[in-house]
Amino acid sequence: MAVEDEAPPAAPPELSAREAPGAEGEAARLGELAALFFRLGATAFGGPAANIAMMEDEVVRRRGWLTHAVFLDMLGACNLIPGPNSTEMAIHIGHRRAGFAGLLVAGGAFIAPAMAITIAIAWAYVRFGAMPGVGGAFYGVKPVIIAVVARALWRLGRMAARTRMLAGLTIAAIAAGFAGLNEIALLLIAGLAAIALHAIARRSRAGNGGALAAIGALPALAAPAAVVAGAATVAAPFSLGAMFLLFAKIGAVLFGSGYVLLAFLQADFVDRLHWLTQGQLLDAVAVGQFTPGPVFCTATFIGYLLGRTRGAIVATAGIFAPAFFFVAISGPLLPRIRRSPAAGAFLDGVNAASLALMVVVTWQLGRAAIIDVPTVIIAALSTFVLFRHRISSAWLIAAGALIGAALTGIHF
Repeated sequence: MAVEDEAPPAAPPELSAREAPGAEGEAARLGELAALFFRLGATAFGGPAANIAMMEDEVVRRRGWLTHAVFLDMLGACNLIPGPNSTEMAIHIGHRRAGFAGLLVAGGAFIAPAMAITIAIAWAYVRFGAMPGVGGAFYGVKPVIIAVVARALWRLGRMAARTRMLAGLTIAAIAAGFAGLNEIALLLIAGLAAIALHAIARRSRAGNGGALAAIGALPALAAPAAVVAGAATVAAPFSLGAMFLLFAKIGAVLFGSGYVLLAFLQADFVDRLHWLTQGQLLDAVAVGQFTPGPVFCTATFIGYLLGRTRGAIVATAGIFAPAFFFVAISGPLLPRIRRSPAAGAFLDGVNAASLALMVVVTWQLGRAAIIDVPTVIIAALSTFVLFRHRISSAWLIAAGALIGAALTGIHF
């Protein structure tokens, strides 16, 4: 494909456009950002990794806005702050290209298509969800979602539990998660435990001692967590304000894969507040997988279920607002934070706990999704296909919907 007419700016690409000699006007830069990220948001299927790969192709190779080194620095920065990595990359690029206005335009344009598509699907779900064909489709989709999350667990687990110490910490976190430890407390404790274990390991250079100490670390630190868990939200009437705060809290503390979102949604919306059923949560996750753009637009679907269009907008604003805030304030600090051994250890611990939360919620959701022989077969076949072939989860979800509708239609 010819790209000669898309010449990079004259100044070094690591400079922002407003610093480059002869830079375009601010309105032109903002329009370019809006057009690019709206298109990416409308076509970026395949999860965060695929979304980020598309951004790299557009802003590094085709447009020359950034060098590869700067792009990788931004990606590393996104791993150090909570929130959805692909959306935060869009926000970072917008900020680099056109300042604070670019930050808002790029992030908003990337989120908007997925939000609009999700609202349309949620409307159809609410309007026609009771129809047998739709119910049958979701019957087949739910076990596919379990397989999709299982593949994500496998990929993330190889990184999150890459050492014996981190593997031990992950096992301890899984046990604490099944015991009912508050998810925010679990993330914080695991991060602090990892810092302590990292310091011990540096002094002792012990081989197995680190792993054994990790297994005992979380119970030793569980007392302060009990206080946090005791203050957890209890069942309460629904309100838009309460929902906004819940989603803002999730967006402000969620590290790791977007699939960790499931653990927070299960804990807050299903277990504590009883605003959703597990079936509705699985349906929301399925919609988040099937639509382009950020997986966090699962929140849009939930917001629509609870408060229709206003609820969808409020939920979307709540879960994405922390990402804009963290990107805006963290830029100058990130190079120093990334070089800090303590910060790296904390992030390792948080990632281990995030993996543990995913394991716990996958088990819980699996019990609701895999309920008979057909769903066992669908889940097994989906897992096999996902592990053996590079296929988009959207295609498997569509296949699961067709199989589910067919099975329920013939009263299997």
